[in-house]
Amino acid sequence: MRIAALIALLAAVGCGAGASAPAAGSSGATELKITYWAEGRTVATPAKWTLRCAPAGGTLPLAAAACRKLAAMSNPFAPVPRDAICTDQYGGPQVALVTGTFRGRALWTQLQRRNGCEIARFKRLSFLVPGFGTSGEA
Repeated sequence: MRIAALIALLAAVGCGAGASAPAAGSSGATELKITYWAEGRTVATPAKWTLRCAPAGGTLPLAAAACRKLAAMSNPFAPVPRDAICTDQYGGPQVALVTGTFRGRALWTQLQRRNGCEIARFKRLSFLVPGFGTSGEA
């Protein structure tokens, strides 16, 4: 009985920050808002895009391709595990905030470049940020 209650609690709470999404190919709406600060959140006005899947649309260029890439990933917005060992490097001030609904579940995740793990995560999702990596940022 205790194990069932623990499993139910963990399922309700989820693990870590970001989305707790169903497996790839599962149904559910995907409607994202992407906000990008090329020079960090305290500098300049951010660029903004939207992405909607099934059917693909929004203001993000190449929306259909972005939807296909997201669909092929099992948990694209998974946070860096707390116990991950990451290289101590700084990749730049760039920050992207992705909010909305992903596969039918609420999503709020921030992409940064503060260490090797976060840099790799940002690069993996860079197709959601037009222009990222085109001027030596990647």
